[in-house]
Amino acid sequence: MSDDDHDEAPAVLLKGEDNAAQRIKAEREQRGWSTTTLSDRLNEAGYEMNPSAVWRIENGKRRINLDEAIGFAEVFGVSLSNLVGPPALAAAGRAMELIDTVVAANAAAQRAQHVYRRATDELAAYLDEHPDIREAADVMVSNAIAESTMKINQEEFGAPPQP
Repeated sequence: MSDDDHDEAPAVLLKGEDNAAQRIKAEREQRGWSTTTLSDRLNEAGYEMNPSAVWRIENGKRRINLDEAIGFAEVFGVSLSNLVGPPALAAAGRAMELIDTVVAANAAAQRAQHVYRRATDELAAYLDEHPDIREAADVMVSNAIAESTMKINQEEFGAPPQP
């Protein structure tokens, strides 16, 4: 990938530090706070920061360190990933939190799929060595999965309607 390809990347791929600077300014202005008010709130929360540093961070004249980013997120009541996420998405309300939830759920599903594949591969290998129990094992697995699926569906969607 060339440097030109990076220049054409969508806004979602902006640097986290740039996103944080934009978000800090937007969050501060949305609340009607001055840089002094924000600085005071950071200091009260245990994150030493003067108003000039807030202004410099917001305007890209000073880098923000991780502890400071955590402080801003805490003071604004947003997650750190929300603070460093793309400002347009974060400004859309809960978008970043929901995106984080989707990404985490996908990762969990991928891990579960790998565990499932390993388990089925191990069972298949075992049953290759013990063909006399294959039919009974297949029925047991099928029934157990069906029962589990029904239980999960009932928890998620409620009991099926009665005829």
